[in-house]
Amino acid sequence: MTALPARPFSAGDFPELDALRALIARAGTALRARTLCEVNCDGERLPVEAIEIGATAADAPAVGFFGGVHGVERIGTQVVLAYLHTLVERLQWDDTLPPLLERVRLVFMPLVNPGGMLRRTRSNLAGVDLMRNGPNDADCRVPLLLGGHRLGPWLPWYRGRRDAPLQPEAQALCDTVDQRLASQPFSIALDCHSGFGTRDHVWFPYAGSRRPIDCLADIYALRSLFRSTHPYHGIYIIEPQSRRYTTHGDLWDWLYQRSRETGRGPRPSDARPSNPLPSEVRPSNLFLPLTLEMGSWLWVKKNPLQLFGRLGLFNPIETHRMHRNLRRHLTFLDFLVRAAASHARWRPPEDQRQALFDSALAYWMSRPLSLMAAR
Repeated sequence: MTALPARPFSAGDFPELDALRALIARAGTALRARTLCEVNCDGERLPVEAIEIGATAADAPAVGFFGGVHGVERIGTQVVLAYLHTLVERLQWDDTLPPLLERVRLVFMPLVNPGGMLRRTRSNLAGVDLMRNGPNDADCRVPLLLGGHRLGPWLPWYRGRRDAPLQPEAQALCDTVDQRLASQPFSIALDCHSGFGTRDHVWFPYAGSRRPIDCLADIYALRSLFRSTHPYHGIYIIEPQSRRYTTHGDLWDWLYQRSRETGRGPRPSDARPSNPLPSEVRPSNLFLPLTLEMGSWLWVKKNPLQLFGRLGLFNPIETHRMHRNLRRHLTFLDFLVRAAASHARWRPPEDQRQALFDSALAYWMSRPLSLMAAR
């Protein structure tokens, strides 16, 4: 295991990085940590870390948890760290956890954009919005600026230059997905964000297209499994992201599309076509990318003074609200791990897939948004 180096910053100015280092030290050899890249912030080198725990077998299912893609959305990083903390502590006493971890690989990237988080900006240090940095262009109309643009880093939602390589943080994320998730027979990614609406959403691709994703039956089965297993935990609106808004360059769209080409997809460093949306192919591997979008407008509604803080629009400021949000999502994260470990038990068989796809299509593509919000 590669340990994180001693921090050059004064105590307390980057609590998320402090917490990550403390967890790695606490877990010892139970975690496999490596530095994917480093970003230079005011002369200091900040690591982008990937942490693994659990199965190493080539046929093991995998789940990835990502946070901090947007530097101002600290709550996403904190949710991922809270779940990692729970696992590390359970390893000290819970005899039922090691058998589960022998069956499933868990991958954590809690701090994808450490420079942006330290600087309190949405973008990385180069002014690029990492979740608009993919080479894929939407096949439908996107909101002006919000949907991603190439005008320049002085405006938010900047995608970067068309001919430029991926930003180092985005490349690190894509490499991790390619090598440690999408290469497995079954994998799920959960990317934790905040900032949209007063309800918590779980989005799945596409962000850049209104057409249905080809694994819609699997996602609908996963949604139904969660609803039946946790009937009193209906805090999420689960739906395609394009039902709310569309964007260019969504990394999860791109990663999913590449995974469908051959079951694994090309390496992220390969040639970057302007709009790599291949025809649908049904490979043996299945990669399901999800985004948890926490509804931060509710926190502002309860405490309008948050609007006067730089981070107030995206994070709960009151301690009790932050603790409540760190608790409320652990159920879903743990559910994803168990669902991945047992995916053969709930994934629809071939003779039911078309009927389930049609049901999902009717549910998500035909229902008004007002009805979606009620469920």
